[in-house]
Amino acid sequence: MLLFLVLPVVAIVPLSFSADPWFTYPLPGWSLRWYQDLFGSEQWRNAFFNSLIVGSASTVLATLLGTLAAFGLAFHRVPFRSLVMAIVICPMIVPVVITAVAMYFSMQAVGLANSYTGIILAHTALSCPFVVLTVMAVLNRFDRNLERAAASLGAGPITVFRKVTFPIIAPGIVSGALFAFFTSWDEVIVVLFLGAPDQRTLPRQMFSGIREQLSPTIIAAATLLIAGYIILGIFMAFRRDTGAQR
Repeated sequence: MLLFLVLPVVAIVPLSFSADPWFTYPLPGWSLRWYQDLFGSEQWRNAFFNSLIVGSASTVLATLLGTLAAFGLAFHRVPFRSLVMAIVICPMIVPVVITAVAMYFSMQAVGLANSYTGIILAHTALSCPFVVLTVMAVLNRFDRNLERAAASLGAGPITVFRKVTFPIIAPGIVSGALFAFFTSWDEVIVVLFLGAPDQRTLPRQMFSGIREQLSPTIIAAATLLIAGYIILGIFMAFRRDTGAQR
């Protein structure tokens, strides 16, 4: 099953180093021309920076709002808690096309369509559930007696959070932030509805290239994304093993 899932992805990586513009095996030769096109093209550079800006901003907002929501849902008696939780995780359940249409009409009504602000807010809504779930998973195992012990020794609420609570839940927050960033980085449908022509993110640029002019440059971009995901997986595994040893 692992080979069945991985082999199609691995098969496209050598094509990004092909000297021929056609997707053929065996390769006629090796070349870095497609990576040169990727880094030398203004469209691809703009798409990369757009993805970086939107992903970073939405990650900050999603991490802040998702962490606050997780604290409220985990530690307080929220009326209709199950209903609130269902609403929070709706972006993970509802098909993205339906969500994108709803966001388009909502952003259009307040004048945020075709703007970076609208895209960032939309990606924040899509990313928040991942932060809420990962932080809540940590908070459900959190022993609040540690906070009470710190408070009984004279620590204020801010000191208790900074010295006791945050170091314990930090892995959950970091994991949620990473999920939020890559959710935004990989999203294309909402950007198709809300983004202006000069606000193309990297996935939208790849989607447009597949429809308009199929080029190995797209495979070069995909290869870099695959490498990024592999590095992320290694980082997450390293953090998990380090946390287990502690």
